[in-house]
Amino acid sequence: MMLPVLDTLVVWWGERQAGELSIDKGGAMHFVYLPEWLADDKAPALSHAMPKQEGPFGDHACKAVFGGLLPEEGQRTAIARALGVSPDNPFRLLEALGGDVAGTLAFLPEGEELFQAYSTTAPEPLLEGELAELFDRLPSVPMLAGEGGARLSLAGAQSKLPVVLTAEGGIAIPRPGEPSTHLIKPEPDRFPYLAANEAFCLALARAVGIDAAHAEWRTAAGKPFLLVERYDRISVEGKTHRLHQEDFAQALGVPSNRKYAAEGGPTFRDSFALLRSAATRPAREVLKLADAAIFNLIIGNADAHAKNYSLLRLENGEVALAPLYDVVATHMWKQLSPKLAMRFGRAATVEEFDIGNVARFAEEAGLGAPFIRRRLADLTEAVRAEIEKGVQVPGNPAEEMVAPVAEALSARASIVALKLLET
Repeated sequence: MMLPVLDTLVVWWGERQAGELSIDKGGAMHFVYLPEWLADDKAPALSHAMPKQEGPFGDHACKAVFGGLLPEEGQRTAIARALGVSPDNPFRLLEALGGDVAGTLAFLPEGEELFQAYSTTAPEPLLEGELAELFDRLPSVPMLAGEGGARLSLAGAQSKLPVVLTAEGGIAIPRPGEPSTHLIKPEPDRFPYLAANEAFCLALARAVGIDAAHAEWRTAAGKPFLLVERYDRISVEGKTHRLHQEDFAQALGVPSNRKYAAEGGPTFRDSFALLRSAATRPAREVLKLADAAIFNLIIGNADAHAKNYSLLRLENGEVALAPLYDVVATHMWKQLSPKLAMRFGRAATVEEFDIGNVARFAEEAGLGAPFIRRRLADLTEAVRAEIEKGVQVPGNPAEEMVAPVAEALSARASIVALKLLET
């Protein structure tokens, strides 16, 4: 039985109100679609896990879908501390941060309208020193929580911030209600050259034919960071519009704290089944997911969990696999776990992969083992060839930053190629 409602947020889809998210006096969240949204046949469900219906969705679904838009782990704890709320209260965090999130949704108090003044004025870019100073502040105030009216949120445990790229290439903080166009990921002190590593891996993915996010290595007052173009934003006649996306954990109704398969989170079997159910052209998208999984295996990205794969609703209404993102050769840092976020076949670590895992992965993907074996061979050869040719990394990080990554990935691709020759 639902307790009396304590507070309500209006959930916006672009410039339309789609539903209401409420919290009751017991601390449980509930979501209900507005009647006019339900009556519109062209209005989509907000999530694969929340099909259009008249009745409310309960706390579990709300935490998985809407709570999945919030930062995680230490980022979330620091934000909650800055805001003076509990890290276990996703409703209050969305109230404070939900103005610009992944996808097209926004969460506003009742009676508050989307701010549109930004459409007629240009944002003010940060000076290089201001950007560097912002990097210093982010660890204690992630997402600039509570500062200057910013209401920004991105999922994940890594420090990042949504920003607007100006026409002149400057970086600005989004004004209230303004859609961000990019995100910046400062390089953590404990993981030197992480920005260059990710920039290289994304450039390599695109070079071998995988749809991946565009990212550029940059520095501000000597501080390296990654500038990533948001694929869930498009520009129409000079105005930025949001595209809807949701990661696989959200779409499957799995809370962020269970994103790893070992903790009961989604597996590759679950992920391929989701694509077949949700994608407009499932046959094409399933092949793209298979290539993404294989590429992550080849480069040694052990942290490719359910929140690192997403569904994207394109401007024509089609649902597709989102471009690959958060791609890092995690094996380059010994302090990071080698355990795969999703097993590849029965392999629990990158090192455990062998030819015997191909058939199991193919079965989970619903694809033929000979096909998966060919794609493994083709992509390992393509990775080696592109590295040998020289991968052009946007931003041109110094050779000493990318050379170790290129060498390590080439060696890993060679090992995978040799294992494919085993019988």
